Amino acid sequence: RNCPKNNQGFEGGCVARFLGRLSFEPLKENPLFGDSSNTLEKLGALKWDKVVHGNQAWRLITCIWLHAGVIHLLANMLSLIFIGIRLEQQFGFSTLSVPFCSGSVLLSLFIQRSISVGASGALFGLLGAMLSELLTNWTIYTNKVILVAS
Repeated sequence: RNCPKNNQGFEGGCVARFLGRLSFEPLKENPLFGDSSNTLEKLGALKWDKVVHGNQAWRLITCIWLHAGVIHLLANMLSLIFIGIRLEQQFGFSTLSVPFCSGSVLLSLFIQRSISVGASGALFGLLGAMLSELLTNWTIYTNKVILVAS
């Protein structure tokens, strides 16, 4: 338990033991390099029956921060960087958190037969906010082609 005293001269022993605790399914079962669906469900993935019949509404929020794997996490974070930074600079964190969380909750209304994890619904909420801002201020913009392309 005490890594600095019990690593027997191997400096990476603590890190190796920690990484050994992380679990990844074989690529045939989860090609995104991540956990099994059972593990994700235990950690708080969105499952319709547990929210409606099991009174576990907290799953509507926790599923945003769980991801099916490393590749899924990287894709969501890159999308969040490209979409979120511009919107956060313009509107601020507190204003942006509303479409972020509500997008994920709205997506959960459509996924009823399988578990759901990730920030994809939240990202679509941000895309909706970006589209709304674009349409609201359309007459103000001068370079409309560049705006749509970016």
